Amino acid sequence: MKNFDVVIVGGGPIGIACGLEAKKKGLSYLIIEKGPIVNSIFHYPSNMQFFSSSEKLEIDQIPFISKEPKPKRDEALEYYRRIVTSNMLNIHLFEKVKNVVKTDTSFEITTNKKSYTATNVVIATGFYDLPNTLNIPGEQLEKVKHYYDNPHYYAQQKVAVIGASNSAIDAALECYRKGAEVTLIIRGTEVGQRVKYWVRPDIINRLEEGSISVFYNATLKEIEHDKILVTTPEGVKTIENDFVLALTGYKPNFEFLENLGVALSDDNKRLPNYDQETMETNVPNLYLAGVICGGMETHKWFIENSRVHAKMIMDSILKK
Repeated sequence: MKNFDVVIVGGGPIGIACGLEAKKKGLSYLIIEKGPIVNSIFHYPSNMQFFSSSEKLEIDQIPFISKEPKPKRDEALEYYRRIVTSNMLNIHLFEKVKNVVKTDTSFEITTNKKSYTATNVVIATGFYDLPNTLNIPGEQLEKVKHYYDNPHYYAQQKVAVIGASNSAIDAALECYRKGAEVTLIIRGTEVGQRVKYWVRPDIINRLEEGSISVFYNATLKEIEHDKILVTTPEGVKTIENDFVLALTGYKPNFEFLENLGVALSDDNKRLPNYDQETMETNVPNLYLAGVICGGMETHKWFIENSRVHAKMIMDSILKK
């Protein structure tokens, strides 16, 4: 069995950046991605537009040309796919890592297809796979969705959207414009301040004119087949409902990190332990790259500010 200098778990933009850097440095490497190329972006809403401009999404100084300054999902898929294919990166797709075990001299990586060994491992798995659940009665019903794709599906339906950040606000506006009867349920006092600056005035205007209903300082209490119960400052409200879009954010796979021996902070942030100069964790030769570095602070790291992790990691590996 060939021993790789580095195995990269995750084939998103930052995993691809790590592969490019490893190849440039002459390291033997393998990227393992559980789905298609940039699996997380593939599962983003079909009409999604990035907050970042195209040049900030570029990796390895490869130009990203988009129709508008801020590219859309399909343009990003095209960009990252072309990088992988044009550079003939060594990437295994639709292969899920099941276990990573550290031995005295290397790591043993087991997937649903094969096993590998590597001197170093980079975890670049992001956070989009595990939604923050509501943990309320009825959440298991088929009408409840933690991921949103296309507004056409919800035309002429009564839709409750839970959340106040970009994903929830985008879904609320799109569904409303396709003819859904939308109710926003927001835990705080206002629409999130980090909502895209060109979108936030739009949703506020729709709320103020009553085109989209909203409950502030409210939480979903229970979900039933044809209605939902909402806890509000005025008491529990019952609302007719066909679908619930629980877009309350996502979190990294902390269990996977802990099984690897990565130390996490004891507070609610659950920040992983790593060297900010090299990205190496408390487990020797195990590195983190991308948004997974932020723990529950999933707004802290993005493509634009974590693409530098690739060079930091490969430089560290070469110095050993």
